[in-house]
Amino acid sequence: MSDFEWDVTKDRINHAKHGGAFQRAQHAFLDPRRVIAEDLDHSAGEPRYFCFGRVDDAVMTVRFTYRAGKIRIFGAGYWRKGKAIYEKANRKKDGS
Repeated sequence: MSDFEWDVTKDRINHAKHGGAFQRAQHAFLDPRRVIAEDLDHSAGEPRYFCFGRVDDAVMTVRFTYRAGKIRIFGAGYWRKGKAIYEKANRKKDGS
């Protein structure tokens, strides 16, 4: 997936702290049921977003921005809040 980039050091730190490797986080964007939301709390200087998407058997939350035509990942992990947002949005899509 060539439309993604990230800082290698930040990736190592994030993976150790949150269990989410940025290489793997790219797959959340492939989920056809993914949810994209603006991160209103952390948009200092540039718009930032969340992608909530299923990666294998779990919902991953990916924090990202757009830079120079690429998706720049700067955070990823498996958080309960992200899973809840994903499930709620998809219940609405399913009409339940």
